[in-house]
Amino acid sequence: MPFIASNGLTEAGTSKTIAVGGRPGSMPGGMPGSMNVHYHDLGEGEPVLFLHSYGPGTTAWITFHKAVGRLAQHFRCILMDLPNFSKTGPVVYREGVHALQARTAVALLDALGIARAHWVGNSQGGQSAMVAAITYPERVGKFVMGGSHIGTGGDRYLMANRPSEGSRATRQALDEPSRDNIRHYLRVHIDDESLVTDELVDYIDRAHNSSPEFVEARRRSVSLPHDYTPDLAAIQAPVLLIHGRYDRMVAFEVSIAILNHIADSRLVLINNCGHWPPFEKPAEWTAHVLAFLQGY
Repeated sequence: MPFIASNGLTEAGTSKTIAVGGRPGSMPGGMPGSMNVHYHDLGEGEPVLFLHSYGPGTTAWITFHKAVGRLAQHFRCILMDLPNFSKTGPVVYREGVHALQARTAVALLDALGIARAHWVGNSQGGQSAMVAAITYPERVGKFVMGGSHIGTGGDRYLMANRPSEGSRATRQALDEPSRDNIRHYLRVHIDDESLVTDELVDYIDRAHNSSPEFVEARRRSVSLPHDYTPDLAAIQAPVLLIHGRYDRMVAFEVSIAILNHIADSRLVLINNCGHWPPFEKPAEWTAHVLAFLQGY
């Protein structure tokens, strides 16, 4: 298995599952009972919650495994798989997906006895960290986002085309998750196509297609659009935006717009990088995250 952290830890060796909810109406999705949340828990120190990218077969481990070895030297790193990804769920929902994800992440912190954490997300994970900073401000210290839209359902771009090339490739892979479509989706998301190996295609294919229950839950779920633009100015948490210069999924103009709305924000644009900076440029991405979380 090639996807090993720099400190030698593996996905299987750090895998944990915990039930969240347990009271009527407390389960993400508004249904009674509880839901299993799958996560990884590495390192010691101040807690940092990591929320992964969007797309078929993505997991917290594949998004962040190249960076977490170094980050775990300084922080307790909790890598959470979002609902209906990897082994979190399954759950059928009808609401904005980022509200669901933020609520599930808070439920995980509750289950782990963590009152407040820094949040680090990429793509959908970054947007869900933003939603958490809006909805649960007392639970969010600093947060990192990038490759993220402002509104659930996407944004109107000023300069870029919509739907984006990445959105179209993702939709094709979701509608027909063949190996060829998965490979194409990854090549659109990752600027350096040499990183789209057979091992990565196998991993994404297996993660997306291995469970009929999860496939059915995703099919039955509906994400309702919601525009968070009016809420951005009220965010008090410091935010670091990290965006790939050649992101073909989410145009970097969105991060510029977020920068314009949140007072305590700063933006890093990583050159020669697509939609997955923690995967494609892990050393550079990690250096910026460390400097931000440790203070400067």
